[in-house]
Amino acid sequence: MVGSFDEISRLIPHRPPFLWVDKIISFAGDTIVTEKIIPANLDVFKGHYPDNPIMPGVLLCEAIFQSGALLMGKMSQRQDSDKHTVPVLTRINNAKFKRNVLPGDTVQIKVQLTESVSSVSFFKGTLTVRGKSAVQVSFACAMVASEV
Repeated sequence: MVGSFDEISRLIPHRPPFLWVDKIISFAGDTIVTEKIIPANLDVFKGHYPDNPIMPGVLLCEAIFQSGALLMGKMSQRQDSDKHTVPVLTRINNAKFKRNVLPGDTVQIKVQLTESVSSVSFFKGTLTVRGKSAVQVSFACAMVASEV
């Protein structure tokens, strides 16, 4: 299963230039795999180590968090839940940065639901680059009422 930009836009409120997922590679049960191509011409590279540009870890984490939000959206479609809620990050634990992500790299993100309690979901996420783990993080998101 490959999720398009249109599907991603239906599932989460994020939009360019702050959308850090290009496509959904797979979704099964409690796990989603997504992909992002890191554009070589991102403005952030002009200031984040200009002589040796690397993708900021906070933005890599955001790609993981957005993938978690996509997982929540896919799972809520299955359950036909309230359409007037949005996923909001509530907790970040144990972030580990293992290798650099460079301009032009393609990253794959795997997020697995580990537990749900009421409207809060707990996840484990891993971002890989060139087949190796670059970022690992545990996090939680809550579904909150949309103000729009």
